[in-house]
Amino acid sequence: MSITPTPHKASQFKKLLLSPQLEFICEAHNGLSAKIVEEARFAGIWASGLSISAQFGVRDNNEASWTQVLDNLEFMSDATQVPILLDGDTGYGNFNNMQRLIRKLEQRHIAAVCIEDKLFPKTNSFLKGEAQPLADMDEFCGKIKAGKDAQLDPDFCIIARVEAFICGWGLAEALRRAEAYHQAGADGILMHSALAVPDEILAFKQEWGDRCPVVIVPTKYYSTPTDVFRQHGISMVIWANHMLRSAIATMQTTAHTLKEEENLLSIEDKIVSVSEVFRLQGAADLQEAEKRYLPKSSERASAIVLAASRGDELGELTEDKPKTMVPIRGVPILAHIMDAYNTVGIKDISVVRGYKKEAVNLPHLTYVDNDNFAATGELYSLLKALQAKNHHDQDIIISYGDVLFNSYIPQALLQEKDDFVMFVDSDWQEKTGYTRLGGFAQCTTPNSRKSFNTDIYLKQLGTDVHRDQIHGVWMGFLKVSAAGVSQLQKLLPKLLSGQDHQKAGMATLFQELLKQDQPIRVLYTVGHWLDINNIDDVVQAGSF
Repeated sequence: MSITPTPHKASQFKKLLLSPQLEFICEAHNGLSAKIVEEARFAGIWASGLSISAQFGVRDNNEASWTQVLDNLEFMSDATQVPILLDGDTGYGNFNNMQRLIRKLEQRHIAAVCIEDKLFPKTNSFLKGEAQPLADMDEFCGKIKAGKDAQLDPDFCIIARVEAFICGWGLAEALRRAEAYHQAGADGILMHSALAVPDEILAFKQEWGDRCPVVIVPTKYYSTPTDVFRQHGISMVIWANHMLRSAIATMQTTAHTLKEEENLLSIEDKIVSVSEVFRLQGAADLQEAEKRYLPKSSERASAIVLAASRGDELGELTEDKPKTMVPIRGVPILAHIMDAYNTVGIKDISVVRGYKKEAVNLPHLTYVDNDNFAATGELYSLLKALQAKNHHDQDIIISYGDVLFNSYIPQALLQEKDDFVMFVDSDWQEKTGYTRLGGFAQCTTPNSRKSFNTDIYLKQLGTDVHRDQIHGVWMGFLKVSAAGVSQLQKLLPKLLSGQDHQKAGMATLFQELLKQDQPIRVLYTVGHWLDINNIDDVVQAGSF
């Protein structure tokens, strides 16, 4: 995954502000809307105070604290590479608050801030504007100077927003204040007006000339042709709250439709897909990062559960269902197995069913049917599972449908790079009944403290291993790498050729691999599993 370095955001914004042509920036109010604005190819973002407070569900009266605004800005900045101009209201206090604000904005790579010459807490300009008092001009100049002194980045910009027209003070006061703020160090002047025509703005610009850049917010005089702004030398236009307003309209329509129609059919094709949400969130980048940084991605692994047999030893419990569907604590054995795999991220699980296959019907599983289960064995079922699905570039864990296990087992198997890896329980003395899984194992080294950091491999597996050579019992778990899967797909048909070999079990596979000098890695454990082999095991499984 290639990561493009973020260009210097303050420099980007200053270049926009000083551009000889008219520039446009668009409102955003959170990380998602900021990403959408950037993808629309806007060169900058207006972090609107109105929109940010509205998405919090509070009024635009500094009811959201400045630290909450900062937290929101951090998500917006992290999600984008274009510069952000913050609507900083009145600076959230006096000169001291202003200095701390500048330091915190620079830490979050915010490019600029706009402050307005009204009193804290602010009131939105379009709510009884003429009744709102203006800030003392000299005090506001001191706030600008304090901000400029606090900034570390010489390209960080402070825009002074003049509210003289909003409060009914006229052109002369607007010019007087703009000049004072310019002399105090403001990098640009945002001249605001609540009229439906741009007359106040254009009159100001004619008198102001080119002393410093002029920024406008044409929310009220929206019908004015944009070329008028170009002709009068406006530097920047802010589309100030339209992302929020359009989102509200869509959400209101969707909510009413869902309430009235009580189904998704009428809206699903009118809204973006969930995959588009994932794309905007950068889900693909995370997946690429997982490939680079995680030792083993279990999403690239799958499982095969061999569960075709009845389980005659359980008697009446398996008259109408196979052993894998016998309930333990009210849940089928197979469901416990699925949960253990899901816990380590293995969602791709194939189950080979045979006896009473219609009873094996849990959701979210892939089923492979061995209708010849009575005359065939484990290797036949395994081959059918391998042939039923393309396991390209996937590790596979093979296990049985009647063996419970802790998630530690598949997790440990997936961490090993060998082509074939098996688990052996070294506490074998009381487990002679477990020979049905393939027998006892002799390994290159017995389980001990000395073997803790040693790679251990299988030497032989079977029921005739001499007692002095037994190091444990195979637990019924085998991890096979993608390369090992290719090997099995060639080997299994040969092992199953001929009627005498149709019932061959996993032990036959191990023995054949050893004959071919194929290393089979062994992991030791004590416990962490339970083979359901009789009624007593079913009872014991209740507390597993």
